[in-house]
Amino acid sequence: MAKEKNHIGGSWEDLAVPEYFPEPYTEERAEEEEEDTEEAARDGAVKCSPTLLRMLKAAESRWTPRDRDKAEPSKLGRKVSEAEALKTNMKIQLNDQQEEFNKLPTKAGPRPLSHSVSQSSADSFSSVGSVSSEDESPPQKKLQKTSKGLTDFCIKNIKQAAFGRKEIDIAQQEMPALMILRKRAGGEKPLAGAKVAGCTHITAHTAVLIETLAALGAQCRWAACNIFSTQNSVAAALAEGGISVFAWKGESEDDFLWCIDRCVAADSWEPNLILDDGGDLTQWMYKKYPSLFKKLKGIVEESVTGIYRLYQLSKAGKLCAPAMNVNDSVTKQKFDSIYCCKESILDGLKRTTDVMFGGKQVVVCGYGEVGKGCCAALKGLGAVIYVTEVDPICALQACMDGLRVVTLSEVIRHADLVITCTGNKDVVTREHFDRMRSGCIVCNMGHSNTEIDLASLRTSELKWHRVRPQVDHIIWPDGKRVVLLAEGRLLNLSCSTVPSFVLSVTAATQALALIELYNAPAGRYKQDVYLLPKKMDEYVASLHLPMFDAHVTELTDEQAQYLSISKHGPFKPNYYR
Repeated sequence: MAKEKNHIGGSWEDLAVPEYFPEPYTEERAEEEEEDTEEAARDGAVKCSPTLLRMLKAAESRWTPRDRDKAEPSKLGRKVSEAEALKTNMKIQLNDQQEEFNKLPTKAGPRPLSHSVSQSSADSFSSVGSVSSEDESPPQKKLQKTSKGLTDFCIKNIKQAAFGRKEIDIAQQEMPALMILRKRAGGEKPLAGAKVAGCTHITAHTAVLIETLAALGAQCRWAACNIFSTQNSVAAALAEGGISVFAWKGESEDDFLWCIDRCVAADSWEPNLILDDGGDLTQWMYKKYPSLFKKLKGIVEESVTGIYRLYQLSKAGKLCAPAMNVNDSVTKQKFDSIYCCKESILDGLKRTTDVMFGGKQVVVCGYGEVGKGCCAALKGLGAVIYVTEVDPICALQACMDGLRVVTLSEVIRHADLVITCTGNKDVVTREHFDRMRSGCIVCNMGHSNTEIDLASLRTSELKWHRVRPQVDHIIWPDGKRVVLLAEGRLLNLSCSTVPSFVLSVTAATQALALIELYNAPAGRYKQDVYLLPKKMDEYVASLHLPMFDAHVTELTDEQAQYLSISKHGPFKPNYYR
C-alpha cells in the first residue's frame, strides 16, 4: 500500500491541483444558474461535470452484457443512477477534503514554509523572546519557583525554561571558545569565590557565558542592559539552572532600575566583580551602594558608553577598582563590532520593516567599526550610502571605500533610512525629524538610546502609533509619518538576533578578563582603566581557529629573532588596535 504524502513543507509538485476552478459568483452567474435549474427541471436530467461524466462512461464500458441488460430497463433508471453517482462522488470529494483538512498543521504544530511575509515577521519576534500575550501580569507580582525550589529571581514565565534550554544548547554549538574554557579550566575553578553581578543582554549567547562563569566557580546574579533584548525563555532556563535572573522583555524604565537593584542588593551576598554592558550597573552601584562599590576587585565593560563612564570616574579619582576595557580590545573591534553588525543590521531591518533596500538612500551616522559593518551590508544590497563623521581619519576611510561623507543636514530631506552608530548623544534631533520625508526609517545601532532625541518627539502635536512590536509610526499634523524602530534602542538585539560565533569571541574575552582581574596579585592593577593584554587577545582568536580547520604558520627561531618577538607571541605590540 502506497504511503500517503505529507504536504507540510513539500514541493509544489506534490500538491493536488483541481481540474476545475469555479468562477466568481456574480449576478449574471446567479441568473445563468437559475436558467440551468429550470431547464434541468423541464428535461428531468441531472447536469454533471465533464470529469464525472468521463468517470461514468468509463465505468459503463467495464460492465458485462449481463450488467448492461440489467441496467437498460428505462432511461429514467439510468438518470436516477447518474444522480446517485453524482451524490456519491460529491460525498467522496467532501470526505477527501475533510481528511486533507485534518492533516493540515494546527497552531501548536509546525507551520508550512509558504506562510505570508507579514506572518513571518510576526513569528520572528516570538523567536527572539517577545512578550507573551498569555500572561500580562507584572512579573514582580508573581510568585514563581523552580523545580529545585529557587525563588530568588524575577522573570516572565518559569514554564518556558525547557524551550530556553534548547536555545542555549543551539548557541553552544557556535561558541567553541567558551566550551574549551569549561573543559580546560573547569577542574581548576579559577573563579571559585567570585561573586559576579552582571548587566548585559540576556540572550542564548550570553547565557552560555553566564553558565561558563558558573562552571568556573563563580556565583552569578544577572539583570538586562536593554529593556527589549531579553529572551524570556532563556531567562527562564537560567533561573531553572540556579542563576538569579531579574529581567524580561518589555520592561519599563522603572522595571529596568528595579531589576538592577535586585541584582545588587541581595541578603548575605555582596558582589566582588562586575560584568557590565553600558555602565548602568556600575553607575547604580557607585551612586546607591558606595560601600559595596569600594569592595569590588574589578569591573569588566564592553560598550563605548560604559567605557566613557569609567574614564570619567577614573579622571575624577572616584574609580575604586581596576576596570578592564573589553570594548577596545582587538578581538572586540575587529570581529564583534564589524562582523556582528554587518549581518545583524539586515536581520533587524527586514524583520521590522520588510523594506527592499536596493536604490534606497541611507545615512549612516558614524564610520567606526559598527558603521563600517552597517555600510558594507547595505551597500551589498544596492543602497546609496552617505556617511556622517566627526573624525577626519574615519571620514577619509569612508571616502576611500567609495562612500560620500556629508553632514546630516545636507542629506536629511532625501534620506529613506537613518542609522546612528556613534555612541554619542543628540545625533538626530527634532530639527532633523521635521525635515525628513514621510516614510523615513530611523534606527540606532549604538548601545544607548541617547543618540536619537526622543524627548522632543513626545509632544501633544505628534501622535505615536504602534504598528508592530518595536515599530512605531510618529505622525505629524500634516500626515507625514516617520518610522522609529525599537524606540531608538539597539536595533539588532531588540528586533532580531545576532550570530553566536561572533559573540563567542567577545564572551571569551570577557571571561578571561574576569579571571585576570580576580586572580591578579596585589599591585598588578591600580584603580584605573586597562586594555586587555595582547597575549590574551591572541589566545581568544586561537580558540576559534579549529572551527575553520585553520593551521597557523609557526615562526622559525631566526624569523622571531629578526622581528624581536617571541615565536609564540604576542605578535603585535600592546598599542596595536
